[in-house]
Amino acid sequence: MRFLELLGEAAAKSAVAGPNPEITGLEHDSRRVRPGNVFVAMRGETTDGNRYIDAAVANGAAAVVTDSAQTPPREGVGWARVEHGRRALAEMGARLYGSPARKLALNGITGTNGKTTTTFLLESILKAAGRGSVLIGTIEYHVAGEVFAAPHTTPESLEINRMLDKGLRSGATEAVMEVSSHALAQGRVWGMPFHVAVFTNLTRDHLDYHTDLEQYFLAKRALFEGTGTEPPVHAVVNTDDPYGARLVGFARERGSKVHSYGLFSGDFRAVQLQLSPRSTRFDLVAPGGGVRIESALIGRVNVFNIVAAAAAAFARGCTPEQIQAGVAALERVPGRFERVDLGQPFTVVVDYAHTDDALKNLLTVARDFIGRMAHSGRVITVFGCGGDRDRAKRPLMGHAAGAGSDLVIVTSDNPRSEDPMAIIDEAVPGVQRSGVKYKVEPDRRAAIRLAIAEAKPGDIVLLAGKGHEKVQVTRAGTAPFDDVTEAREALEALGHGAAAPARSQS
Repeated sequence: MRFLELLGEAAAKSAVAGPNPEITGLEHDSRRVRPGNVFVAMRGETTDGNRYIDAAVANGAAAVVTDSAQTPPREGVGWARVEHGRRALAEMGARLYGSPARKLALNGITGTNGKTTTTFLLESILKAAGRGSVLIGTIEYHVAGEVFAAPHTTPESLEINRMLDKGLRSGATEAVMEVSSHALAQGRVWGMPFHVAVFTNLTRDHLDYHTDLEQYFLAKRALFEGTGTEPPVHAVVNTDDPYGARLVGFARERGSKVHSYGLFSGDFRAVQLQLSPRSTRFDLVAPGGGVRIESALIGRVNVFNIVAAAAAAFARGCTPEQIQAGVAALERVPGRFERVDLGQPFTVVVDYAHTDDALKNLLTVARDFIGRMAHSGRVITVFGCGGDRDRAKRPLMGHAAGAGSDLVIVTSDNPRSEDPMAIIDEAVPGVQRSGVKYKVEPDRRAAIRLAIAEAKPGDIVLLAGKGHEKVQVTRAGTAPFDDVTEAREALEALGHGAAAPARSQS
């Protein structure tokens, strides 16, 4: 394929110059460019790819596509200037890999909370229905029987097209994808037609990027508008959420078939709910007939996730029995109410909750969990707030942690370029407003050990914020750090160590 053929319709809006070379591949990272590649230089959140054009050419780039009007063409290479770098990348990536997004059924899940668990559930249901899937999400990517760590919730379009193509060639018929607000705003899923779009909920998050809740909602809503394509065939919407209720009319106007869900409203609902520390049981009400659901994922928040996945699976033609089997088959989701059990007489849980709403949900599950134990105890919560992010949510997170806990230990959670104590100082007033007993320990490892040392029989220790993450990001750089490993080592240091699984979820 030659450069202008790969450029395709983007050329009509481009300033094109230079030769039309044969192309060997496509890249947006100059470090990965190989001889004969096209390099797409585009402005990003933290850097401008146009600064690396010369490095890409030195690595053998045969052509360059840039979104900068000020950058002059380089001699001897194909050249095109486009208005939207990411859109051009998406269009060229699709063309290079034969438009795999149009050959698979794309299922996109967006919302503030619940995306990851819902994707895992939907993948499990589709597997029970005998279908192969590609999974792309916050924790990991599943492609052609392989599991890869996920550097981004929704990667760039080029990586998505590569994974979809690989999955397609291995027999996949579906893709299940978390679609973040950043990805929608930046065009990372541009040109990809979604068969099913799911909206879980919307609460305060990422306002450092989206300015306010309304802009955040509009970014999420773009999935239901169509990302440079036709709107989704099916829209699965949580109508218990006020933003979901707004979205229903919009999706219908766009021509999608709407499937509403919730606990209190919707076409798909959970009734006869039975929650225990070990399982969740309910009757799923669904159009055409329901089914009894049993799941190892506990808590009311996971009821929402299960019903969302069931509605999406129904839209994909799965039967009630396949939904039932797929939900039952998923025993755990890494970093989502994940228990660390070495036989100690109290419970230790690692969870990704990193917003005030997610903390409230987590603490509600924890309260319900210990309330159903024979000897209920206290809730001890370790949490921190991320650096270089929305500062206004820090006291809100502090208040949420305090309002649901008996003891709070405020610590660090990826402070990035900020001073950890400065972040803690902004969270503490919220904790103080709740009136709960609290301690401050900026060293996260020491905070985890402190919380576990404080625990008594019947207590539950919540390590919130990092979940599945394996690193801690500070001014000094990125260092290995895993809350599960840290909790395990803290328990072992106290003499706990029964032959129980290190990572388990109930």
